[in-house]
Parts: sequence; structure tokens; C-alpha cells
Amino acid sequence: MNLRLSLTGLLGALLLAGCSDRPGEPASEPASYPVLWELANAEGEIEGWLFGTIHALPDGVQWRSAVLDEAVAAADVLAVEVAALDDGVKLGELFTRLAFDGSSGASGPPGPLAARVDPALAEQYQELLTTAKVRRSHFDAMETWAAALTLAQVAQQAKAENGVDRALIRDFAGREIVEFEGAETQLRIFDDLPETEQRDLLNAVIGETEDYERDIGKLAQVWQAGDAEQLSELTGEGILADPELYEALLAGRNRAWAAQLENLLSARAKPFVAVGAAHMFGADGLPALMEARGYTVRRIQ
Repeated sequence: MNLRLSLTGLLGALLLAGCSDRPGEPASEPASYPVLWELANAEGEIEGWLFGTIHALPDGVQWRSAVLDEAVAAADVLAVEVAALDDGVKLGELFTRLAFDGSSGASGPPGPLAARVDPALAEQYQELLTTAKVRRSHFDAMETWAAALTLAQVAQQAKAENGVDRALIRDFAGREIVEFEGAETQLRIFDDLPETEQRDLLNAVIGETEDYERDIGKLAQVWQAGDAEQLSELTGEGILADPELYEALLAGRNRAWAAQLENLLSARAKPFVAVGAAHMFGADGLPALMEARGYTVRRIQ
């Protein structure tokens, strides 16, 4: 159920999308807000903040708070997964280059995409093709991971332009913004997956589309309510119950980010870290990893 909570921030279709009132209607003041942590050194001095984001949202979702705005104002640098989210042309060219280069298999994509889909999901796959208004052979030349991300985008209802990452990047105009990965590094994580894992990803995306609206609404409520316990549980479910995918898409990336964040914290500037919400929870989440490195991590919202 939690694929969209757990994967990359580059394509918001795979991430937890918030719920809201109908587009265009003013949203009511929420009773709670998403989780925000502060990082302190051994002397108790605040050195930075951690915030789990949502990369695509419907209109009208209220996620800002006074506490969050104060942290954003006090930070010197923003750390995100990918900074150039508004450069759609460049991102599209990069995606196309990797999606069709055949690098994930010895001889390119292994046959028609329909043959890579679990037969039990054939009907749902056909429904996605109908929604996308493409022929059955449209994705055949595409690598499996790329087809999975594209099909997820077909099912996406939330808007990437409303994403939290984009809003924070705008907030930091004139201040330093650093990337933990960047678009190409992030996409190559998928491109480097073994074909068996890519097929697991593909079938998970197709399988989730049937209950997309129900599940995404439930997950959005959990995120907006700041329910850390449920979010932590969701991080280990669904596709991330697969040990190889969990390591490649979550745990390994978090360890690399923790090392980069420690380097940032060694400087005088105070970073505000804003990455996908799934990267913040559980034993392999950034708060836990930073505590293991000797920092005090305290939830302030």
C-alpha cells in the first residue's frame, strides 16, 4: 500500500500525495502538521532541521505551520534530493535517455511489457493503457523500471507543482540549495536494479492503481497528522518488504545522505533537510542515523 510513500522524489507519482478539499475551495486549518525535527550538537546548540516531504499534492492542502516557517527562516541552506525540479525539459531528456539505453539488461528490454506484467494484473494494466490513451506496444521498448514510473504517473492525481519540495526551493531563493543526489543519480538507482526487482516494482505500481484514491487519501491523512508510528510501519510494508528493494531504494540512500548531512553540519551554516517522508522513519531513517552519529534529534512538531 505504501509504494508512493517510499520511493523517489523525482517523479511525484510514486510518492505520498496529500488529501484536500475539492480543488479551488479554501482548506480549513488542520488540527496537526507533518513531523519536523531539530538537530542539536553535544552542547545542545541547534544545528539543523529534518522534514519529511510530499512531492505532489492536490490544490488547497495546508502543510505549513508557524514552527516550520520559523525553522525555514532560521536555516542557511536547503538540502533536497533533487533541486532542478522545474526544469521539465532537462528532466524529460534525461529520463528518455536512460529509459531506452538498454543498460539494465544484457540485450535491452526483455520483450513486450505485457509479458513482464503479472498475468493476474493484466486487466489493471490494460486499464492504465486506456487511461494513458496509448497502444499496447507503447512501452515495449522501454526498460521495466521506466515503464513502472511512467505508469505510476498515469495514475497520479496530485499535482507535482504543489509539491512541498518545490515550495521550499522557492522559499530558499537567494540562499544556498544543495542536492543529496540530483536527477541522474536518482534515476540510475532504478536503472541499476536487477530485472527481477524492476518487475517487482512494475507489478507493485500496477497493483496499487485499483485502490489508488482510497490508499493515497489514507496515507495523506497519516502524513498530515504527523503520525510517526504509522509512517514508520508503512515504511517497511509493500514493495519495501523486499530486502533488495529496501536496501537500494531506502536504507542505502539514507546512509549516504547521513554522511553528506554530517559534512554539512560540520560547517557553520545550518541546513534544513527536506526529503521524501519515508526516509525519515524507522531504524534506517535519517533521524535514527543522525542520533547514531552523536546528534540529539528532537521532534518539535
